[in-house]
Amino acid sequence: MVLQESGEMYLETILVLSKKSKYVRAIDVGEEMGFSRPSVSRAVHLLEEGGFIVIAPDGGLSLTDAGLEIAEKIYERHTVLSQWLMSLGVDESTATEDACKIEHDLSDRSFAAIKKHIKKQKR
Repeated sequence: MVLQESGEMYLETILVLSKKSKYVRAIDVGEEMGFSRPSVSRAVHLLEEGGFIVIAPDGGLSLTDAGLEIAEKIYERHTVLSQWLMSLGVDESTATEDACKIEHDLSDRSFAAIKKHIKKQKR
């Protein structure tokens, strides 16, 4: 199953929430993302069917290895791109918002080049 941007966002949100609390529920994801319960419920079940998350009997959500791999990739992109934009003088709010837009469409090759450039600048 190929994930669309929204699926990646859900996985990233589950990852971020799981860093704050060991127990993540669909309602937590919905509150964090600002989505309705029906939208979150549908997305969560699609992610489960795709093998990206597991829904425990008590409703807790956890990432599978496949889900974790995607979530970590998107989270790294978000973090690196946000920091990079802020280093260019973009305010934090705008940088974070723009990074969220860029992170899903940027090629692996371009992202690697950005990371390489950042490392050069830090030397």
